[in-house]
Amino acid sequence: MSTPTAARPGSRITRVEIHEFEYMVEGLGRDASGNRCVMKGATSAVPSFALSIETADGQRGEYCTAHSGKNGVLVGQVRGLAAHILGEDAEAREAIYNKLKRMHRHFMAVGHSALDIALWDLAGKSVGKPVWRLLGGYRTRLPTYASTLNGGRAGILDSKEAYADFAQECLELGFRGYKIHGWGEGDRHEEAENLLHCAARVGDKMTLMYDAASELKTFADAIYVGKACDEGNYYWYEDPFMDAGWSPHAARQLKEHVKTPLLLTEHVRGLESKVPWLTDRATDFIRTDPDYDMGITGAMKIAHLAEAFGLDCEIHAAGPSQRHCMAAMRNSNWYELSLVAPGVRNPMPPVFGSGYSDELEAIGADGCMPVPEGPGLGVDYDWDYIARHRKALHVFTPEG
Repeated sequence: MSTPTAARPGSRITRVEIHEFEYMVEGLGRDASGNRCVMKGATSAVPSFALSIETADGQRGEYCTAHSGKNGVLVGQVRGLAAHILGEDAEAREAIYNKLKRMHRHFMAVGHSALDIALWDLAGKSVGKPVWRLLGGYRTRLPTYASTLNGGRAGILDSKEAYADFAQECLELGFRGYKIHGWGEGDRHEEAENLLHCAARVGDKMTLMYDAASELKTFADAIYVGKACDEGNYYWYEDPFMDAGWSPHAARQLKEHVKTPLLLTEHVRGLESKVPWLTDRATDFIRTDPDYDMGITGAMKIAHLAEAFGLDCEIHAAGPSQRHCMAAMRNSNWYELSLVAPGVRNPMPPVFGSGYSDELEAIGADGCMPVPEGPGLGVDYDWDYIARHRKALHVFTPEG
């Protein structure tokens, strides 16, 4: 037994289920680069998955992916790890974190994340408290920015004017921040014009961010668009070009030419891998995501790492676990309401209950989103919907 704790017999993990399902999103398609983007008249089938973990004494933790761009990869990794937590102590999340971290070291450990989040859900439910309280709560209202889907070429976010109109719409709904994901072609002139046009339209009323999503092709492109970020007074410049956000050296070089603070490490997995970005001063903000950085356990380690360096840690993407992490963090500024577009519902699976919503209209008058107050993640999932749309079910028990 790898867990170095004296576990209660009832807290042993006895069953893990993984439910793969699919749902449809209107107005969502793919561009020539393979990115999901807004597309008038298109309908996409989006894969997703949910899982549950049960213990010998009947406690149950649950998780469902909120955003699904990587689900096809994630679910395979989750399947590969699920059997290895059977018999472990569900209360020993730190021990399980370290066990799975080593086992999954060849695969960047993203599959570990879903299991860890479900264990935190179980922990909260077992004591009747929300996860953010177990983590040590800091706030219950999260300042939120609207984060766009990639622009399309078919009637939705297809021009700089359309982006500015949507920014104005978000402002009128109550958002104080707006982040642009541009077009998949990565044309530096088009991207820069879009940034400056939106800044001229709403820059004096909203905090603006830009995420190039590693679409700009060259370092020179990144400098060119970065100068537009400077001119438009953008709050941060994220994943500038096709180094995929993996090169601290390139980021340091870019900082010599661009004044806008850089936000990097979304694509750098786990605690240790992010350290050089801080010690080498290669980024101004650090990024973490409980869905990708080995769960809530991993995300909070990264938040505390950034805090030790006196830096801010920004949570990537929307979802219940993201809200609980941010609620327990001092050094974080914005909740990302991703991914939104005019006339297109947020492409999250329609399974979140308990009043939870990441739709545009859920923003509060204070420009904030709430933190769930119920036990665990504070979200009930529509398991009937999941079962009706299920493509595969994987069950893991000690008996096999």
